[in-house]
Amino acid sequence: MRSMIKKSEIKRFLGDIPLTAEIYWQVRQSGKPLSKNFSLRRSRKWLPIWISEASNAKRSLEGTDSKKVFIFTTLRYWIEHATLMGIALAGLGHEISLAFLPYANWHTRINRFDLRRHNAYAKHILHPAEKILKPVSLLDFYDRDQKVPDKLRPYIDAVSIRDYQYTLQVEEVDTSSDLYLLRQQRNAQAAQAALRLMKSNRPDLLLTPNGSILEMGAVYQVARYLDIPVVTYEFGEQRDRIWLAYNTEVMLQETNEMWSVLKETPLDKNQTEKIRSLYASRKGADLWENFSRRWQDNPTQGGLKVRQQLNLDSRPIILLAANVIGDSLTLGRQVFTNNMTEWLKRTILNFAERREVQLIIRIHPGERYTRGPSVSDVINQVIADLPDHIHLIGANEPINTYDLIEITDLGLVYTTTVGMEMAMSGIPVIVIGKTHYRGKGFTYDPSSWEEYESFLNQIISDPRIFRLTHDQVNNAWNYAYKFFFEYPCTFPWHLLHFWNELEEWSVSRVLSDEGQEIYGGTFRYLLGEPRKWVTDEIVSISSNNSKHPSISSPVMHL
Repeated sequence: MRSMIKKSEIKRFLGDIPLTAEIYWQVRQSGKPLSKNFSLRRSRKWLPIWISEASNAKRSLEGTDSKKVFIFTTLRYWIEHATLMGIALAGLGHEISLAFLPYANWHTRINRFDLRRHNAYAKHILHPAEKILKPVSLLDFYDRDQKVPDKLRPYIDAVSIRDYQYTLQVEEVDTSSDLYLLRQQRNAQAAQAALRLMKSNRPDLLLTPNGSILEMGAVYQVARYLDIPVVTYEFGEQRDRIWLAYNTEVMLQETNEMWSVLKETPLDKNQTEKIRSLYASRKGADLWENFSRRWQDNPTQGGLKVRQQLNLDSRPIILLAANVIGDSLTLGRQVFTNNMTEWLKRTILNFAERREVQLIIRIHPGERYTRGPSVSDVINQVIADLPDHIHLIGANEPINTYDLIEITDLGLVYTTTVGMEMAMSGIPVIVIGKTHYRGKGFTYDPSSWEEYESFLNQIISDPRIFRLTHDQVNNAWNYAYKFFFEYPCTFPWHLLHFWNELEEWSVSRVLSDEGQEIYGGTFRYLLGEPRKWVTDEIVSISSNNSKHPSISSPVMHL
């Protein structure tokens, strides 16, 4: 124990002495990483190939076209991917700075001596890339005597709160906890270093993953503070696709601009078949084309079977489809609630007294892979013994959500995509949180508890007359197609698969005329060019004569 204490004390002392960690790493590690969690061995192998291919393909751009781009990331896998992306952008003729922080993870403290050794290793691995771009460690720009500006501080704290929620998959935050204080410290240090660097060498654009959490979120906020344009990016379940956002956080999945351009363009026969095929695969627990995830584990058995299993009668059925607590698609998505948990609690208490209906609470199957609290814990805190008209479907129960949709009269959701899919089946859906399909013309979107209660009371009184119209159902299918197939951009290297994808799409092939014909638009969007939403000749969706029943104030947002 004494030796361990002595060792940690020595590292703490040496961590503040210049060159000690770097010399120690050079002598003892001899070019090797400190741990497998921060091993860049594959980048070391591939870098000479990428650099050679990008240098050979490098395009000469006029000064007005070439951009000065600042890429920032942290963690081993993001650094590796950003290195590849940066080299490709440099091969297109742009001036690239690849900034990084050498952390192996975001939730465990590391002494400064070891962090500097990580830093020395990363700079050693990335040094050959100096032939085509500029690797920069933000660790070298941190000045402990400098503080984050007061106007920027609340935004950095907000990122730290999301980090805490995301890590523990909770919504309540203990700001005195070691985890929160760690995230607050690291985010502030990243912000202070990025502010110093971008002030002294202002880029035309910041390019960073996610933009909502961790040091990437902190640096995103710095760029917005400095009024520097930002592109954030992320990867979903589709191979060969990337999500992009300009001057906003990509995880917000902002689709308003896309929908304003494309909503009047109906689906053709092939597009209709494509989205129906995808929906069928989601319903049937199958994989579909370039999607790498199953949305259900159990094939559909039909609504009648579920009715029998749950002993449901003829009273109206309300399906509450929950998200995973603390999921990244729920954090910061509140409209009038404090969070999803508050909505769940108040809704359960409301329905405990409504015996004229039957409430089914479907816990997200993704809870099986999380370590945070379950929605069932929240419900049990409110009502320990549920009345017989409320049914709780656990994450592990062999019930297909789409069988529940088949028998549902009203859907209640926070942000889950199940709400969009219920609308595609003609079911009225009340959306509580800021999800991408909110306000698109086929959901009820309350902005207060009063509006929420009003929607509930009016629809429950006679759900049949509130079934969506033919136009609204078409609208939902049209939007679903646009979201899944138009919103993501084609991209050759998915974060989770790019080492394998390089076999088909090398840097030289991506930078070739062939590659740029396929992916050139995406690379331009990565550099901040406005997204071009291509439309065919606009033809109005055919309308039938049925009218959606009017709802007294509040009204449905159409």
